[in-house]
Amino acid sequence: MRWLLLSSLVCLGGCSTLGNLFSGPPAVPEVRPVEIITVTEPAPLYHPPLPEGVSPAQVEWTVLNPSVMREYIENYDSGDAPAVAYYGLTSQAYENLANNLADIRRYIRQTLNIIQYYRENDPTRENEEE
Repeated sequence: MRWLLLSSLVCLGGCSTLGNLFSGPPAVPEVRPVEIITVTEPAPLYHPPLPEGVSPAQVEWTVLNPSVMREYIENYDSGDAPAVAYYGLTSQAYENLANNLADIRRYIRQTLNIIQYYRENDPTRENEEE
């Protein structure tokens, strides 16, 4: 009985391995090369709009000399003149103020020139205009 069981196991086990041997090599799947495409596009540059122009308020200048000051004090004492605070500048302080304003104008002009340069030399800007 043992022989029968042992021989049937060998036959059945051998059949499965023998079947693989006679069927040939296993099928190899077709391998295709992977194609990698890299597309580089520059990020679009943001062009902020230029700031709104400056609209300065009108300033009324009053030159205070002794005769104007005397007249104002007389009118003030009689109640005809409003209480107004006057500010004065020395000639050196006025020159410093003028130089500061000129420096601000120069800075703004140079900044606008830099912005204009970058806008003119941006290659993506040409596509937007067309």
